[in-house]
Formats: sequence, C-alpha cells, structure tokens
Amino acid sequence: MTTNRGTFEAATGDGPPLAEGEGEQRSREVRAAFDGLLQIRRMTNRQGGDPLGVPAEWELRQPVRAVALALEAARTAASAVDDAGARVATGYRVTAGERPGTAVVEWVGPPGGGAAQEEEAALTACVPVLERLGWEALLYRGPRRRRFLEVEPMGR
Repeated sequence: MTTNRGTFEAATGDGPPLAEGEGEQRSREVRAAFDGLLQIRRMTNRQGGDPLGVPAEWELRQPVRAVALALEAARTAASAVDDAGARVATGYRVTAGERPGTAVVEWVGPPGGGAAQEEEAALTACVPVLERLGWEALLYRGPRRRRFLEVEPMGR
C-alpha cells in the first residue's frame, strides 16, 4: 500500500482493502516497485548465474516485504482487514518466520469464507512464483491442520 507519506508498501495481507477505483493505480505502483527490485538485483548480484533468480541483500534482511512484493507482483490476491482488524478478503498473508531471514505465507479470509478449502491449491500456486525469484517455499501443515508455506532464500 502507499502510505500517507507516499512510501510504497507491499501488501502483506494485514492491511486495508483497496478502495473503489484504486486498482489500476495500485497495479502501476506494484509494477514500478517490482521493476525496481529486479534492477537492484541486476546491479548487486554479480557473482555469476542469473542475477534475477537470487534475492538481493535488502530482501534477505526484509523477507516479509520481499515475499509480499513477489506475490503481489504475480497478481496473487492478498487478504485484507477492516479498521477493526476483522478479515474482509481472502488471500495470502505474509508474516515473519520463527527463524531470522524467513517468512511464512498463509491463505486466510473472513470466517466462513472458504479460505481453509482453498489454501492447499492457493499456496501451491505461490511456490513457483517464489522459486523463480530464488526463494524456497515448503508447504507444511500447522495448528488446526491449516497449511502454510515456510519461505527462505534458496541454498540456506
């Protein structure tokens, strides 16, 4: 989301839903941010191989933001919450993992909205998006038998 200070923030799934008519502008912002990420990778990943397939140093320090940007740029739906913190949209939610440098991706939504039934297919679809960008994403089953992805840089 773009904050009131004009700073771009990737949708983690814990922010507000897009307001009516904001979709096109948001798409442009995401595209610009993702293009910037790829340019940073081109300029900083010079150790051989595909520079676009290896997370840049800033991504390793901020995996939640990096993973959220990758998913949003791939047009994966993000969850959202209202002003009271209640889920109002079904989609991905990215949070910090238990280990430093990792992120967790869940598929969440409003109560009774069907997120639990969609989660395996939705999370499985996230895996190739992240792998193309140098992230390893492993599908696990957690508490209450809900699935989630644990995401970390490949080769770690």
